[in-house]
Amino acid sequence: MKKLVMALVPAMVLGCGESEDLNGDGIADGVQDPNNVSVVVPATPKGTVSGQVLSTSLVPLTDVTVSLTIGGTTADSKKAMTNAEGNFVFSDVPAGAQVLLTFSKQGYATLRATSEVPSSAGNVPINNGNASFGPVTLAQLNGSLRFQVVSPTGQPAAGVHATIEASPAGTVVLGNYEYTPQSVSTVVVEAVSNQDGLLVFENLPSAAELARLPSGSYSLWVSPLDANGDGIPESGGFVSNYPGANVVANSTIRTISLPYARPQAGVLAIENSNVGSLRAATDYDPLRNMVKPGQPIYLYFNQAVQSDSLLVRLTDEYARESLPITATVGNGGYSATLTPGSGVIQEGKEYNLNFRAVSREGGSVLSPTSAFFFGGEPANSPPVSITEVRYQETVAPPAAGATQINNGEKVYVNFSAPLARTFSGAVYAQVFFNADIDGNGSIGKGSRGEVGNDSGEGFDLIADEPTGPYQTSTNRPELPVFSIAASGYTTRYSFTFTTTLTGGLSAANFPLTVAFSKLPFRTTGTYQSIWGEPITGDLSATTAVQQPAPVNTP
Repeated sequence: MKKLVMALVPAMVLGCGESEDLNGDGIADGVQDPNNVSVVVPATPKGTVSGQVLSTSLVPLTDVTVSLTIGGTTADSKKAMTNAEGNFVFSDVPAGAQVLLTFSKQGYATLRATSEVPSSAGNVPINNGNASFGPVTLAQLNGSLRFQVVSPTGQPAAGVHATIEASPAGTVVLGNYEYTPQSVSTVVVEAVSNQDGLLVFENLPSAAELARLPSGSYSLWVSPLDANGDGIPESGGFVSNYPGANVVANSTIRTISLPYARPQAGVLAIENSNVGSLRAATDYDPLRNMVKPGQPIYLYFNQAVQSDSLLVRLTDEYARESLPITATVGNGGYSATLTPGSGVIQEGKEYNLNFRAVSREGGSVLSPTSAFFFGGEPANSPPVSITEVRYQETVAPPAAGATQINNGEKVYVNFSAPLARTFSGAVYAQVFFNADIDGNGSIGKGSRGEVGNDSGEGFDLIADEPTGPYQTSTNRPELPVFSIAASGYTTRYSFTFTTTLTGGLSAANFPLTVAFSKLPFRTTGTYQSIWGEPITGDLSATTAVQQPAPVNTP
């Protein structure tokens, strides 16, 4: 706030001797000659605060109460009333004082302003410095505004809380030489919509008054709708501004259509989850798709879902059967908790989810959606081993007592945890047999696939990620319980066995080794587990089980 200047007295000179100023006018008593003026410095200089109060149509307002507070305390507070010309004055106000004036009148906006009473002119303190307020204008509170509030579903929105602010509701020009009006007053009114969704704001400055004031407008804030009082809004809020001139030109009731609580362009989607592949922007990193056994799975939607519309199914890596899981919708439909059955999730296993849901905010359907996750803890990486070797029988039914792996049959190597090859190209981990698989009477030498052979080549071990169960029927093939998503990690790898042995290699004596240790001589890449651990040591198995060839089932 600018300091206000006071009128300068005529040319002043300091007097000599013991001059007195009993009347406190700053001039030595008894001096008549203007050319011989002595200034007596007052011990406590005093000043005045004055001004004029008008309506917004510039008509003087009488009986306006003006309260003056000095220095932020109420000890020296004073009151005055405006006269028929709207004028007021306070005398004996300490020079240099910071003053706060409050203007109030029944039926008009209240206005507050601050200024400072001058304490000097040049270097000589004098009495009668004046702080001038005005003109001050106050808006009359005889206007009202109405709004029709509609819920996102197109129904009257009852019980909606709203606030409107009219600004400026008054202006003031401060100082003798400052003529720019300053907005220092607003009027704030609250209202609640009735059963018909009608919001009525009373005791506001009329639109015509705001139109006369600089940039006069109404600012409206409508709170989100919480119809059932559970703290979770069924709709979003609304914010807008209405210039007074526009309201004058169009005084009809304005309709406010509340948006959904979290309006989104597009359809229902998952915003976040502790399973990365479930998110709208999918994340396939295994460590961000790992669920600790016994831990729930959390979903967070971009729109509220209907609680009874969420259908969730769970299966394992082979999708042969559904596993128990329950789904609970919370947070007003914006989240869901999926809880697998006790003991279902196991460390190092891959699982697949499928679910559907219907948006409560527009009816869009999230279906079908499939995702994967792994059982385990990111900080706990157990060692990887071969859990099973299974060979696919090609003869249906096989010869009685046949327990051998024949030429051209596929052999599945299943690991204790899902693995992935971290490099591309035609180089794979190799499988070797510590057996005479070509029947030449020796192990190694020129026999590819035997331990220690001259070429160093074995059978390429290739990822064979399941898309469904093992097939046991030709006319009624087993189908997955739902289409499962590929993760890029799998416990199942395979290779094609070749041999010249008549009758094949005995599955009961199956000295097989996956030579991960040979990869550094073949490539700079490696295989890694879902915990990101590289597999660098050889893994072995000694027996294989038969996967029967599919047969025609009755």
